[in-house]
Amino acid sequence: MSKITLLRHAAVPVEYQKRYIGYDSDIGLDMQLFEHSKIEELLSKQNFDLIYTSDLKRCVDTVKHISDEYICDNRLREMKFKKNIEGKSFEEVEQNDDYKQEYLENINTWYSYICEEPIESFEQRIKEFLNSLPKNKKILICTHGGTMRMLHSLLMNKDYTDFLFKIDYLDAFNYNLDLYLNHKFI
Repeated sequence: MSKITLLRHAAVPVEYQKRYIGYDSDIGLDMQLFEHSKIEELLSKQNFDLIYTSDLKRCVDTVKHISDEYICDNRLREMKFKKNIEGKSFEEVEQNDDYKQEYLENINTWYSYICEEPIESFEQRIKEFLNSLPKNKKILICTHGGTMRMLHSLLMNKDYTDFLFKIDYLDAFNYNLDLYLNHKFI
């Protein structure tokens, strides 16, 4: 049986929270905010054959609290935000000279405004990762909120732009991959 657990990395320092921290920002964790009991509660009853993680510090440092054996994969990085968006809060983004309220009307226009990486490229990067996973394994994937949303939308056969959900630090979601193995992520 193939099972996958998606885990969002632990909390980053407060000054980086509620900001667009993406593909190019290698921010570490705030160990004072690390919820050891939460990670133990989420993962203690599970044994994983393989652990994959984004290669960014916030994910690698989270995984190090679970196991010494893991595989870093840069395809699991967060989406790539534009340089004038990276590191800013929503309030700061609203102050950009090129910001328009209309960008908030739908996720496609908002995504195009904030991201350097086209949504099709982001989706393809995540599909390539999914296609590379071995079968008949119990797999933990530690990654970022936006990447988890994309993985979730692909695994649940939902449109990413129509299906968003909030993911807190150290949130974990389980999937039975056997339901999706017949569907090749092309």
